[in-house]
Amino acid sequence: MYYFCLENSTALKQIPSLCLSVVLFIFLFACNDGKRYHDKQTDRADLNMEKGTSAQSVMERRKEKDKRFRDPALSPLKTEDLSDFEGLSYYEVDSAYIVPAVFERTPDTDPFYMPTTTDRYSREKLYGKLHFQLQGKDLTLNLYQNEELKNTEGYENYLFLPFADLTNTTETYAGGRYLDMSIPEGDTVMLDFNRAYNPLCVYNEKFSCPLVPQSNMLNVAVEAGEKRFEK
Repeated sequence: MYYFCLENSTALKQIPSLCLSVVLFIFLFACNDGKRYHDKQTDRADLNMEKGTSAQSVMERRKEKDKRFRDPALSPLKTEDLSDFEGLSYYEVDSAYIVPAVFERTPDTDPFYMPTTTDRYSREKLYGKLHFQLQGKDLTLNLYQNEELKNTEGYENYLFLPFADLTNTTETYAGGRYLDMSIPEGDTVMLDFNRAYNPLCVYNEKFSCPLVPQSNMLNVAVEAGEKRFEK
């Protein structure tokens, strides 16, 4: 999880250099949910989907995330939700949702402003596309790279993958979910939906979360990853 951890602030939108500093501070210390840029708490290889994943690794990350959500100093939860928090809800880890994907680079695309859940806009570039099959269907998801942070040390290889699917509004968050990955070294990756997670605005509206583009809305039910947050 990355700059969509940003709290809604008019002042930040008006002062780009200050915004970047605050984003990095929030990212490292406040939005500490274990799914984000390659910071000090994240193994760089762990975000590389070419490495695949294991059920044990996913379960360990989920336990660590629940632990941080219980910590008042780190949790994005509101005070009234924190007192009754027992843990987030997830689908069981399912290897059917770990699929090979062909990575297509899109070097000639222009940056654009991606809308968020607030009046903030995030400047993104379409970095590439993932072509894969799931449940017998040929599907494509777009990958994005943030223009402001791509030159920041430690964040150079991060790509953002927001998506929506047919579980939204019933079992998962209506606005869709996110995946993190690194820039692939080759032209194939393993796409692991077991690592799908909710945007932080699900837990607290003070956070500003990029909206899932229409192009990344899948006509399948992705029954993997994090489920809808129940208060």
